[in-house]
Formats: sequence, C-alpha cells, structure tokens
Amino acid sequence: MATKVSTFAEVRDEFEAYIGDIVYATMTTVDKKGRPRARVLIPIWEEVDGRPVGWLATYRTPVKEAHLAGNPHTTFSYWTPRQNAVAVDTVAEWVDGPDVRKRVWDLYSKTSPKGAGYELGQFWKGPDDPKLHILKLEPWRVQVIRGRDLRSRIWQE
Repeated sequence: MATKVSTFAEVRDEFEAYIGDIVYATMTTVDKKGRPRARVLIPIWEEVDGRPVGWLATYRTPVKEAHLAGNPHTTFSYWTPRQNAVAVDTVAEWVDGPDVRKRVWDLYSKTSPKGAGYELGQFWKGPDDPKLHILKLEPWRVQVIRGRDLRSRIWQE
C-alpha cells in the first residue's frame, strides 16, 4: 500500500538517489487513439519552489510532437533490478529561447541529480543547434518505490 506525503521534500532524497542510479527513463505518451508509445530518454530534474521540474533535451520528432499536441500528459518510469522505481506523471510543454536552451544545456552538464545528466554535445552542436528541442516537464505526481520492502510513497499536487 502506498503512503501519500504532503511535500516533495519527503521523497526528494530517494527520488534523486534512484534517478541518479538508474539514469534512463521510459517516457510514455499516447496517440490520438489512446494507444501508448514508449521511448527511452534521459530527462534532468531540479527542484523549484519545493516542487520538481523536469527538462528534456530531445529531438522534436513528428510522433512525439503529434502525441504531445493531442495530450500533453506523459509518464517517466525508472526501474532497477533491485526493484527501486520512480514514476513521474507530468504535463509536458515545448519551450524555446536562447536562455532556456543555455540553462538546460548547463543543467545536463552539472548532472543534477548526480549521475542523471550527460554531455549534450554528443548529439547537438551547442545550445543554439536548431535540432535541439526542449520539453519542460511539470510533475503532478511522483511515486517512489523502495525495492527491499516495496515501500511506496506518493507526492501529488
């Protein structure tokens, strides 16, 4: 049974530890017929005013763009064979502008939580690369599951 918590701070340490360990998340969106589509990506997370906020450096593919235009809700799932898991339910929004691109580029370089970022230069020439697109992820629910005893805690707006 899951325990609901009232603040993100109550799950933050496990959230950061598990994401830093797992790194890769399965991002799920749905098409206009309600069918799910998953892809593996690496979002970066930070805390702003006591809430998690995610950023995803990505390619703006026709499928991803169409899915999010039809339904901006998406889930990011992290899992390790030790059964530690994190599920982050978000509303995703394409954002742009030189300040946002530079900020997200720097966040990935700083890898916060530790270990969860990477050098975006492996895929893009720099923050001004026209192929680099940014999704802002506004979580409304975060579930953290500890594998050794399957303790589950949920923060939800």
